[in-house]
Amino acid sequence: MTTTRHYGMDWLRIGAFALLILYHIGMYFVPWDWHVKIAQPQGWVAIPMLATNSWRLALLFLVSGYASAALFAKLGGAGGFAKSRSARLLIPLLFGMAVIIPPQPWIDLKGQHGYSHDFLYFWSRDYFAFQFIDGIALPTWQHLWFVVYLWVYTMLAALLLALVPVAARARIADGAALLFGGWRLLVLPALWWILLYLAFPDHDETHALFDDGPSHLHYLAAFGIGWLLRVRPLLFAVVARWWKVALALGLLAFVPVAWVEGTWPGETVAPDWVFLPYHVARHINGWLIIVALVGIADRYGNRDHPNRAMLAEAVFPFYIIHQTIIVVVGWWLLQAGVGALPSFLVLLAATVTGCWLFYRIGRSIGWLRPLIGLQRQQGRRAWAR
Repeated sequence: MTTTRHYGMDWLRIGAFALLILYHIGMYFVPWDWHVKIAQPQGWVAIPMLATNSWRLALLFLVSGYASAALFAKLGGAGGFAKSRSARLLIPLLFGMAVIIPPQPWIDLKGQHGYSHDFLYFWSRDYFAFQFIDGIALPTWQHLWFVVYLWVYTMLAALLLALVPVAARARIADGAALLFGGWRLLVLPALWWILLYLAFPDHDETHALFDDGPSHLHYLAAFGIGWLLRVRPLLFAVVARWWKVALALGLLAFVPVAWVEGTWPGETVAPDWVFLPYHVARHINGWLIIVALVGIADRYGNRDHPNRAMLAEAVFPFYIIHQTIIVVVGWWLLQAGVGALPSFLVLLAATVTGCWLFYRIGRSIGWLRPLIGLQRQQGRRAWAR
């Protein structure tokens, strides 16, 4: 394993989380169910959002697997790795659930379930009561489910690394790199995802951890391949050879997905024969686009920039706060009856500004840093890691 930092993977991580923020802004406008919704949803917005649905979350787990492997190599032991990841993920998770998340379920209950109490009553009386209100579990981790899943996956990795001797790890990594060599890197993960769908065709992601087994098998594959890219970087040569093919085939695979969504939009139920080809095409599209994005990051993004370290550090705080900003501002826009275009502009400006302030203020206050997912160190040293 090389110790050279791959800047392209940093940029890919930054871009993946930026896309997630845009996606959640889009959730205010599409007909799909969400915490708060514009009075007149825009059906066409579903098409560009659907273009990312099959790969955006798996890409987050892949880049997180890569970053986790890099951290493990830096720390040099399973125990230190588990301790570091637990502190970095669980502290902001608990802070987020207690302080950042509560406005989201309150707005959901207020706007769609007729909840009558104000926010302070909800936060002090109902939110921490460990109960369900109209099917909404309280307290909740909402969009921070990704942090929960990532912590579980890193703990599984730490356990395996603690149990498997170093020599055996090397043999396993070599075998996995050989397995995914050449065109098999394009085929095998997509095939795995398709087989998961065939085995669990009725499963919908719950983000509730314990009843989401097929989703774990889906995302663990991406996490593991991201880890493998870090410990066997020779796979970047395979990506470099095949990413253009992956991009062309991945875009082609999206055609039937877009056709289905355009033919049976929103809540319209498609006929049964549509589901198998739709999901097969969706999983092919998802994995091939990920390969293409890794290839693009490797080819064009593997270079440093004065703002890269700062943006890489800001990603986690942005992720923690962004959805609450979107939901709260969206609720205000809905009450004010603001139209689609100005709503989008306000949401975009408010989210970027709010996330930036949350990060800048939080990073400057020592005791706040671990609460928003930053290391305890101060000043410019935080940007240089």
